[in-house]
Amino acid sequence: MKITILTLFPQMFSGPFSESIIKRAQEKGLAEINLLNIRDFGIGQHHVVDDKPYGGGIGMIMKVDVIDSALQKVKDTTLPKTQQKIVLLDPRGKQFQQSIARSFSTLNQLILLCAHYEGIDERVRNLVDETISIGDFVVTGGEIPAMLITDAVVRLLTGVLKDGATQHESFNIKGDQDNQVLLEYPQYTTPQQYHGQKVPDILLSGNHKEIDKWRQEKSLELTKLHRPDLLQ
Repeated sequence: MKITILTLFPQMFSGPFSESIIKRAQEKGLAEINLLNIRDFGIGQHHVVDDKPYGGGIGMIMKVDVIDSALQKVKDTTLPKTQQKIVLLDPRGKQFQQSIARSFSTLNQLILLCAHYEGIDERVRNLVDETISIGDFVVTGGEIPAMLITDAVVRLLTGVLKDGATQHESFNIKGDQDNQVLLEYPQYTTPQQYHGQKVPDILLSGNHKEIDKWRQEKSLELTKLHRPDLLQ
């Protein structure tokens, strides 16, 4: 899978993408991550990428013509629409969830557009397929959201993690009703006792049927306590 990130600050990605799972996925050839500097498509000698907003206001707005030029550079015209998606990272978008990560992981190419400064020219929205937000808060640009989305997507690619590694984790555990997902059950390791706290006896029993039942019950219990909205 190819993930292409359009950004004004490509140097921000060097740390997160050169460590751990993301690094190994690239080394295995399972994920190809490309960074494209939007400033390379800026206007004139000084590569201008933004301008003052019409009507007045504080801050600078990223230019639609510059962004369009960058997108035209990375779009793969040989891919069908179902295998390529251009995503704008913006507070106005729908909130990113595990189901969206799974959908993105089936694509041949995912293009992530990082807005910055005060925002983007409204006409940019006509150039993208989808707009995504990572939550009801504002950050300085789309770079950190792009890192989060890339991590969530890459770890779902076949071969990146061990088989079944993502099956029994939060938002993948199935509840009793259709489309219902649960939080992950509690996990323990050695030592069996620590400061008076013991590992539950059921996990030491060797009875895997009962262990599975206990884990499902605990997942439901924790979801009711911490994320009851997932059960509605």
